[in-house]
Amino acid sequence: MQLVTLTGEPWADYGLIDCGHGRKLERYGDYRFIRPEPQAMWAPATDDWDAHAEFVPGSDEDGGGRWQYHKPVPREGWPLRWKEVAFTAQTTPFRHLGFFPDMAPVWDWMRDRLDGAQEPECMNLFGYTGVGTLALSAAGAKVTHVDASKKSVAEGKANAALSGMEDNPVRWMIDDAAKFTAREVRRGRRYDGIILDPPKWGRGPNGEVWKLEESLPGLIADTAKLLDANSRFLFLTVYAVRMSALAIGELVRQHFADHGGVVECGELTVREESRGLLLPTAIFARWSRD
Repeated sequence: MQLVTLTGEPWADYGLIDCGHGRKLERYGDYRFIRPEPQAMWAPATDDWDAHAEFVPGSDEDGGGRWQYHKPVPREGWPLRWKEVAFTAQTTPFRHLGFFPDMAPVWDWMRDRLDGAQEPECMNLFGYTGVGTLALSAAGAKVTHVDASKKSVAEGKANAALSGMEDNPVRWMIDDAAKFTAREVRRGRRYDGIILDPPKWGRGPNGEVWKLEESLPGLIADTAKLLDANSRFLFLTVYAVRMSALAIGELVRQHFADHGGVVECGELTVREESRGLLLPTAIFARWSRD
């Protein structure tokens, strides 16, 4: 199994400006934000950071905290764009800004895997606000978007409208990801590609409990049943847990042993604009036919 580093480069509406001393400075369109970043253990390029707002973490380990605003920021959000996909960025209580910019190389990788496929069907589990879903949809895929949050699915639909894709073939499902995937297995469904970005912990719409270490093996086993040797990809990302890329890579390798193709694992990174260094953000494992 090969170890891979997948790097997100700056684009017009997003860039990692600088990072260090446990923080990072990013640009989201016309606005700049400081957020905690434990991986940035080195010194920043400069200490003179000019930001519109900073997220100050709370004392708990699970993501509490609040935004401190130094300049006006549209609280209802502002539009950004990645290639064909338009979406709304906004400060959230969970320290991020409504999407995960380090996923940009993943969106490109998935679209490359679908090149030449005839009417491919994909599924986005834990799909959040739908930027990945719309990246697949713009490439011609029929997409099933699954998230337990009614608010996130509504934001995904709003992003589809903002992108001019409201009539694209996307199924927007408010459901528990594990239960929905198990039902798709029983229905005998098949997909060409699946992306999943499970949280460390969460609840489904009916109170279902998700615990990553306990729930992930069963979910990967079910996704393997929805893909076959003619499918194109599976991409799994894991954030904010004490887990190894090799561990999730071996999990995927075992469940996809009969599919042929290639299993890889590694780290997602973002390239800093000021010095070009790579900031690690998440671990991943992926299977592809080629």
